[in-house]
Amino acid sequence: MPGFLDDIEALMPALRRYARALTGNADRADDLVQDCLERAIAKQSLWRPVGPIRPWLFKIMINLHRNDWRRRRGSPEPEALDTLSFEPASPAPQGARLALAETAAALDRLPVEQREALLLVVLDGMSYAEAAGALDIPTGTLMSRIGRAREALRAMVDGTGPKLRSVK
Repeated sequence: MPGFLDDIEALMPALRRYARALTGNADRADDLVQDCLERAIAKQSLWRPVGPIRPWLFKIMINLHRNDWRRRRGSPEPEALDTLSFEPASPAPQGARLALAETAAALDRLPVEQREALLLVVLDGMSYAEAAGALDIPTGTLMSRIGRAREALRAMVDGTGPKLRSVK
């Protein structure tokens, strides 16, 4: 099925971007993309070309991520020695970098369902219908999750919600 593989190849950058946003770790994101592609190719007989392939691939990725998250929940993440910094930490000199870090921290504090919905629509530019299909939820539920996520982010970043940890 050359068209199938071409469609998957065209979506790889979007899959990588979403996996990186979901996991917050480049290595785990690469593993997640690889597992997603492997599963999609192995299960290509289940693909029914009645709509775009994008929501189907993202649904596979989301399910793999959720399964991995459930498996890891409760066990601490080991850190590789080569990623540990032996230099003293220094704060970023740019205000924009700090704001980005604060926003990323706020995203991590969102409930998983809200973060998944928000990232599909905002980061990957999916339509509400495509994102709802990828998450296997009604469009109205998706819209309310996105609305709650945006409001929670605004509250955390503006300081009207739960405080984010400040670095001094």
